[in-house]
Amino acid sequence: MTWNAGEVAVQVTLSTSSFFPDTEQAFRAAAEHGYDGVEVMVNHDRRSQTVEGVQALASAYRVPVKSVHVPCLAITQHVWGFNPEQKLRRSVEMARAVSAEVVVVHPPFRWQREYGRIFVELIAEFRGNGGPIVSVENMYAVDALGRRVNPYLHTDDPSLHAFDALTFDTSHAAAARWDILDLYELFDGRVAHVHLSDSTGQKGDEHLPPGTGRLPLDALAARIKKAGYDGHVVLECGFQRLPESARMPASQDSRNYAVAAFGGG
Repeated sequence: MTWNAGEVAVQVTLSTSSFFPDTEQAFRAAAEHGYDGVEVMVNHDRRSQTVEGVQALASAYRVPVKSVHVPCLAITQHVWGFNPEQKLRRSVEMARAVSAEVVVVHPPFRWQREYGRIFVELIAEFRGNGGPIVSVENMYAVDALGRRVNPYLHTDDPSLHAFDALTFDTSHAAAARWDILDLYELFDGRVAHVHLSDSTGQKGDEHLPPGTGRLPLDALAARIKKAGYDGHVVLECGFQRLPESARMPASQDSRNYAVAAFGGG
């Protein structure tokens, strides 16, 4: 259900990564629980990799695709080949074909030297071209062998000032050891897309269902609403890590939370 606050309308959608890698289960959950649409995370599931496969799921479940996530995870490096620029371009093409409004991309890994060299210019290329918004997502460092290692470019600047459109991921903020309210302020009105999940702040990138961690999500929702945000709020939670009997109820509860928190109803 879309909520309205004055002239502002925010849509609550579901990321297919919540049931990774089962794309169809996410479409089913979105249909059953009244989500406004889905974000397709392109991954190993072949149904997520083609426009025809995505359109077939959208048609079968009568759920629109609102955003597309580039296959840029460490575990999806081989999906659509190994050229990250071409994967971004292909994601934009898919978004156009399915009438999705946003494409989400991570900053380059540090070892992607050529991609990293052209990334800022590449993102700027898509700005104002009449296509989907290409939105850069905040990432985080990881703990490895007793050290804090940052595998991504641009995350040494937490404000990501080089980019006009950002995807604000609450779990990533917690994994980066940021107060989510402080980081939201650093983004200074450039948040074009929200990935919503909870975290205990103790176990890295957790993507817990809202209300099962410690993040001040209610306060964040109030601040986002006050700012007049009119984008999508995407539930990106690790439902696939829950017992099978708990996955669909968690999806319903998370959707209800987001509608209440961001819509006040």
